Amino acid sequence: MLLFRKALHPEFFGIEGRTRLHLDDYEFEGWIFKGGHVARFQHNGVCISEVVHEQPEILPERGLVITMPCAGEKDHEERISEQMFYMTTMQTETLSDHLYMSTYNEMLEHAQDTSAISVQWNDDVERPNLSILDLQRYREEVHIQGYHLRSDCNLILRTQSLFKIAEQDEGQDAD
Repeated sequence: MLLFRKALHPEFFGIEGRTRLHLDDYEFEGWIFKGGHVARFQHNGVCISEVVHEQPEILPERGLVITMPCAGEKDHEERISEQMFYMTTMQTETLSDHLYMSTYNEMLEHAQDTSAISVQWNDDVERPNLSILDLQRYREEVHIQGYHLRSDCNLILRTQSLFKIAEQDEGQDAD
């Protein structure tokens, strides 16, 4: 997972689906592609982009804040500006063939039952893969969940992230 303090150009990704929110205080855009996602949050001219990509070396280094390998379990918090906060947690799990297929079917149903954006594809030996980006919007924040299921190794990557507008008096002493 990579975190950028800028928007990224879509040419780096084989985008299969998009979602966009535009509220009074912020703008959010999510892209889904095979094996990854991009989530961009912008408020008062400050932009942050979360990227899950299988080939991070093809992405630009300009604006890169942090790189976190998607292995095991990790948490990260970042104060982007006085007005913006970001937090994420991710975990990977390797499953048996049976559990992978059960989870795949459950997540596929979840994607179809919600407003999530998703992409399905088969690998070289016709095993199913799935990437999902689900979100919930609130007045001053967006919660996203990314699910990336890779059949070549029965791996499931789950990410949960929060993009939040910081309150005006947050971190300041009361008068």
